[in-house]
Amino acid sequence: MDTLTPRERWLAVLRHETPDRLPMGFWGTTETKQKLMQHLACDNELVMQEKLHIDPIITLKPRYVGPPLDANTNMYGSRFKQITYQGGIYDECVTHPLEHYQTVDEIEDSYTWPSVDWFDYSVIGEQLNEKERYPIQGGGSEPFLIYCELRGLEQAYMDLITNREMVDYCLDKLFDFAYEDTVRIYEQADGQVTYSYIAEDFGSQDSLLFSPRIIREVMIPRMKRMMDLAHESGVYVFFHSDGAIRPIISDMIEAGIDILNPIQWRSPGMERDGLQRDFGEQVIFHGGVDNQYTLPFGTPDEVRDEVITNVEIFGKSGGYILAPCHNIQAVSPVDNIIAMYETGYEIG
Repeated sequence: MDTLTPRERWLAVLRHETPDRLPMGFWGTTETKQKLMQHLACDNELVMQEKLHIDPIITLKPRYVGPPLDANTNMYGSRFKQITYQGGIYDECVTHPLEHYQTVDEIEDSYTWPSVDWFDYSVIGEQLNEKERYPIQGGGSEPFLIYCELRGLEQAYMDLITNREMVDYCLDKLFDFAYEDTVRIYEQADGQVTYSYIAEDFGSQDSLLFSPRIIREVMIPRMKRMMDLAHESGVYVFFHSDGAIRPIISDMIEAGIDILNPIQWRSPGMERDGLQRDFGEQVIFHGGVDNQYTLPFGTPDEVRDEVITNVEIFGKSGGYILAPCHNIQAVSPVDNIIAMYETGYEIG
């Protein structure tokens, strides 16, 4: 029988204490959530997660009250189109509002950056109402992802080499917004935020997407400002980066991350034993259940074996939260998903 609330269980692990059992998290596409709710006869996601002994996360978000937005367009002016892949629907960015600009002066003359004043933060209190038993996610940043949408993916990466002035200018604007947004969320949440999601995707399947030099010069100093804000406010730092990021994990730990996600252990350098050996006393591991092969295409027995292995390795230091290594996709069988959480609950 559980003796801790989900919030208490997460906090025990984050403090490197022993919880009543292994905490478990859920990441999944809309189609996956609907499939699970139907299979488990649940009328909402919270009930579905609790039925699987998952520790639900409550995410705080202000309400947009800014200038009216065109259909399928975000506040930055990037337009999206829904694309269907193997039973799942995904929003893909198809227009990039800053792609034709060559200089910072052109952007300053013609482009309006979003303001935190375009949001109503008073709704944060309502979102916290009667949610004291759950971990709370609020604030954070992932600006280079936004920069790629503003400039286009290829141009954004070229800018890092050919137009650093524009990268620095835009990232400063995006990080300033994220910082002030996070400050206002913290103020409204009144000390109840458990962690902030401070992310950038640094890794491909096989290697880093950027040189370590670029990550250390361009990304980490700006991310550290966000991490310092979190820690000064009593909030933990949840760092997400897909792929093979082993060369910069030490840098991220030094900058201030508390939780490392998603642990794509099939990528070179991300082998579980090595991560546990070198970093297990310094960070909490979150994720680790493969959703490129095991969850979508493996058997329930393969899922169980993987969960057992993860718990045996990452549980050595007690710093593990079981979860898929990204959003569970629509092609993943329900039996595999249930096997993951049933096994985690049984052995955790």
